[in-house]
Amino acid sequence: MNKLALTHIGGPTAFFKLGGWTFLTDPTFDPPQEYPTPAGTLVKTSGPAVELADLPGVDVVLLSHDEHADNLDNSGRKLVESGGCTVFGTPEAAGRIPAVTGMSAWEETTLQAAGKQDLTITAVPALHGPEGCEPVTGTVTGFVLSGADLPTVYVSGDNASVAVVGTIAERFAPVDVAVLFTGAARIGIFDNAPLTLTAGAAAEAAAKLQTPAVVPVHAEGWTHFSEGHKELRTEFAGKGLGDSLRIPTPGQELVL
Repeated sequence: MNKLALTHIGGPTAFFKLGGWTFLTDPTFDPPQEYPTPAGTLVKTSGPAVELADLPGVDVVLLSHDEHADNLDNSGRKLVESGGCTVFGTPEAAGRIPAVTGMSAWEETTLQAAGKQDLTITAVPALHGPEGCEPVTGTVTGFVLSGADLPTVYVSGDNASVAVVGTIAERFAPVDVAVLFTGAARIGIFDNAPLTLTAGAAAEAAAKLQTPAVVPVHAEGWTHFSEGHKELRTEFAGKGLGDSLRIPTPGQELVL
């Protein structure tokens, strides 16, 4: 089976190669700065480990949602709006950004090109907070990538719900690689409920997905991420899943 090679850029942003295709998740390439929002100011504390200009060409951007700067910052928005690569996101994002191809939950599309392997992308559900959060936090999507002789890869997007992961596991488990957006993001809304997976929820999700490789992203670089790698290591070890946790070093390629 072919392998996946992933480089963590920072926050939710990862560059990876699969089947001859290159992918980028939720592009954020701005330097550290503040982003005022109606719910409060988001503070970015570290810049990208790799500059966008230093990456090889990006074929596809997997955009979980477009409304929040910690998932699509100013530099990332310029990339998405440029039309220089294919961008998949929610139908709502497509309504706001013409360059985005909107995909509803469970919708599939297949990438085909000479010299590359056919690769199917399935949009899967995600919930950016507790039940009923969508009017406030917006609609979010995750993605599953699959193909003949390719590892099946789940990219969670900003999902906080283990139950949602369960519905994805019913269709796709076992998953070879799970890229989980963690960090237990909290900004004070919904009684300060986590808006992305807590470390404990990430371990539960990994068990449901029956995955041997979990790559956590979205766990550092912003002040509203309330949990980090320490909590992930503790929770995964406590559930006997420590060997599956593959914490990437930003800027260094991780082959899975």
